[in-house]
Amino acid sequence: MTVYQILTTVSYGDAVSNDCLAISELLTANGFKNAIYAENVSKSAKARGVKRIEKLPRIRQDDIILYHLSTGTDLNVKIKSFKCRKYVIYHNTTPPDFFVKYSGRLARLCSKGLYETMELRDTFDGGFCVSDFNRQQLISYGYKCDLKVRPILIPFEDYEKEPEPCTLKKMGGDSLTNEHEVKNIVFVGRIAPNKKQEDLISLLYAYRQIYKDSPVRLILAGNPSGMEKYMSRLGIYALKLGLKDVVFGGHLSFDKILAYYRSADAFVCMSEHEGFCVPLVEAMYFKIPIIAYDSSAIAETLGGTGILLKDKDMGKAAMCLHEVLHNKDLRAKMIAEQNERLKDFTYENISELFMKQFREFTGL
Repeated sequence: MTVYQILTTVSYGDAVSNDCLAISELLTANGFKNAIYAENVSKSAKARGVKRIEKLPRIRQDDIILYHLSTGTDLNVKIKSFKCRKYVIYHNTTPPDFFVKYSGRLARLCSKGLYETMELRDTFDGGFCVSDFNRQQLISYGYKCDLKVRPILIPFEDYEKEPEPCTLKKMGGDSLTNEHEVKNIVFVGRIAPNKKQEDLISLLYAYRQIYKDSPVRLILAGNPSGMEKYMSRLGIYALKLGLKDVVFGGHLSFDKILAYYRSADAFVCMSEHEGFCVPLVEAMYFKIPIIAYDSSAIAETLGGTGILLKDKDMGKAAMCLHEVLHNKDLRAKMIAEQNERLKDFTYENISELFMKQFREFTGL
């Protein structure tokens, strides 16, 4: 018996890929023979034993498939043909409306993904959902199989690696040990319309209008690949508002991402669609106070910590941000609460939960 993980893409730095690789290590540690097959495999993933889907061997009846579902793909049709136990790991699909103005290809891909997710409702013997938000979505699509909530496995030990020194110095050093003259507002996430980076630029503008003597910079650390049109509009918008302190990180090495996290004075998220939002947990790990717009799975991931914005009144958001940046007692309280929430996402807790659910599903 072999446990096969099947998914669209395995690449460096992607949350779904990281989850898949972590599950593989966990299954191996628990004595389960397993393998990963994907349509697209990066060089780093290939080095870790991930194979292209074309090389998938004949699936036997006693095998198990863990299928990572997050987008439109021909695999969503092929998965129905396998005559073995199958379990979905649902990461959510971004609604296509976000992409219509910027990429017809991505809009069609997301539309295809939503349709195929609905069509797969009777395919699986059970499912792992990375949030209850995702679980409720599958239920609304007519899924009747047992669906369990299991947050993404996050390799926290990676965050202890050394940050890129030049970037860290340029941003004023580690925020935990340096009082920044220019405060760093950070958001980490791919450049994409659902992430609403334009709202972060609007927030920076509002802040500047209210607090002219309190210098801040906005750091947007994310890969713009495939969203060049949206990226261009963000740059033009910042220029029109006269904002020169917007840092577009681009496709970053991991040590540069670490540098931006370590230099952050506040983590602000205006995203309108997240199935989980790993960067929120990463911000907790780096002891960065979090402000986030209350959408999709955001409140669930925060678990009562951080500050949730119920609307996008940028004046109110700017005043909230100023308080977080300069009120030391509030910062300490927020960080202490986030530290407690972070315990729920430790590798030990989530790996134990996954194996418990896996054994309940399979009887192994």
